[in-house]
Amino acid sequence: MLIAQDVRRSGTVSGGCLEAAVAKKAWWLTSDGPVVERYSTLDDDGDLPYGSGCGGVVYILLERRQTAAPLLQALYAAFEARVPLAIATVLEGPRIGRRAFASALTRDSVAPLLDEDRAQGDLALLAAQALENRSPQDTTIDIDSAPTRVWVDYRTARPGLWIFGAGDDAKPLLNLARELGWFVAIADGRSHLATRARFAKADEVHAFDIRELPSAAPPALDLHPTDVAVLITHSFEQDSRILAWLLGGGRTLAYIGVLGPQRRTREAITEAARLLQHVPSAKLIDQWLEDLHAPTGLDLGADTPASIALSILSEVQKVLSASTALPLRNVRAPRDAAAHA
Repeated sequence: MLIAQDVRRSGTVSGGCLEAAVAKKAWWLTSDGPVVERYSTLDDDGDLPYGSGCGGVVYILLERRQTAAPLLQALYAAFEARVPLAIATVLEGPRIGRRAFASALTRDSVAPLLDEDRAQGDLALLAAQALENRSPQDTTIDIDSAPTRVWVDYRTARPGLWIFGAGDDAKPLLNLARELGWFVAIADGRSHLATRARFAKADEVHAFDIRELPSAAPPALDLHPTDVAVLITHSFEQDSRILAWLLGGGRTLAYIGVLGPQRRTREAITEAARLLQHVPSAKLIDQWLEDLHAPTGLDLGADTPASIALSILSEVQKVLSASTALPLRNVRAPRDAAAHA
């Protein structure tokens, strides 16, 4: 959460119960540098509760721009490049707020310190390990001969959504993904549809020669391994050539979805195999079909462009987060009951 000196704020640190309390004293509390402040939301905790329905204790690192600037710069760079970022942050002691970063862009971009600084090297190692393991860690290391708590955060890459198809049904899909903060690109072989005027909210809009696929593709179609591709072209030729390019070049994506009946997708895969000069055997077709989400989306009873977009992005979110998509009452209620047993 960013807080201005006049207490204006952007972002959140809770479900809405703590923000005002945090902003009220953040500037005063950080007068001597970064500090970890304790906030209680428990009625029986002895502190002034802030009305949270869930209850609990939250510890928040408060700091001013002087120490937070490298973090903001690293987050922005990783966000724009759509790459994961690991951050090791000291949470106590005289070095509180010091950090090391690891990403595909940089391994250590903290405020300048001496190369022989052992503590900084240890932080950089923790960040590199978190990036490799793709998981956060709450740990303690020796800094200046004292056990010191360090939080190692892992931020996944910003989701990138490639919408192949520039029809009207691409618009609600684009709008919803942008509301989620995703990178969104529109790509279509029909130049009269794939225009910036029709998709002003998109990060990128590409009109390409479909005949170039699958043997080649415009360099501008820069898909990352963490990206998502959804085919809604309503064109059998486009779907076949795009699928041949996506499936036949050893390209790995986090999710590939195809709109329409699975029977049609099977036929498009069969044609894709022919375009790649493969023998379209049943084994190959079944293997490729297994790699796809076809039909794309969850069963939400969707029957309008907007509800279909919700269905598609719901399944994408499920896959990216490796979650169940079950009702929360079926997931959390048994866990809460077990905790109170």
